[in-house]
Amino acid sequence: MYIPAAFRQDDLAQLHQQIEASGLALLTSSGAQGLQASHLPLLLEPGEGEFGTLYGHFARANGHWRDLAGGAEALALFSGPDSYVHPGWYPAKAEHGKVVPTWNYIAVHAWGRAEVFDEPERLLQLVSRLSERHEQGRVQPWAVSAAPREYIDAMLRAIVGFALPIRRIEGKWKLSQNRSAADRAGVREGLAASASPREHELAERM
Repeated sequence: MYIPAAFRQDDLAQLHQQIEASGLALLTSSGAQGLQASHLPLLLEPGEGEFGTLYGHFARANGHWRDLAGGAEALALFSGPDSYVHPGWYPAKAEHGKVVPTWNYIAVHAWGRAEVFDEPERLLQLVSRLSERHEQGRVQPWAVSAAPREYIDAMLRAIVGFALPIRRIEGKWKLSQNRSAADRAGVREGLAASASPREHELAERM
């Protein structure tokens, strides 16, 4: 990922926080089947390994897991809030007109080589933890244990899990840090005035 110095995020706690906030990741790798990409919800164990470990699962019918089992390096991409930046938000436009549109965003990239597993109890623990995470705060949270065990056992046979120790991690917080204070304030105000919750979040992050 191209990261100018002004946009680089090296704080591991901030990188982990963004991973945990990004519900769905894009997991990519290159192997015998060529380039592969799968959209997967991932769990982060921040204390496992130097930079943490990611956990997830594939449908067994998705051949992507075979590349990981073969040792292919994987790259997990996590996206935060993003938005088009309108040039009219910059006070500099009225001053000299030397402005162009851009895009502000937050992104984290994490690399590693995965361990693939399909032991039923380990898969059960993984899917239970994934469900607990995403059911938090619901009035009537669902749990894996609410479904018949024979049904869950059949579902577990249809998936393959993996653990991905993070070997390298990069973060890019492109939030107009390369602009003047006045221009940054103008972008924040423009985003905050939007009807989009995602743009409101980006304004807050700025």
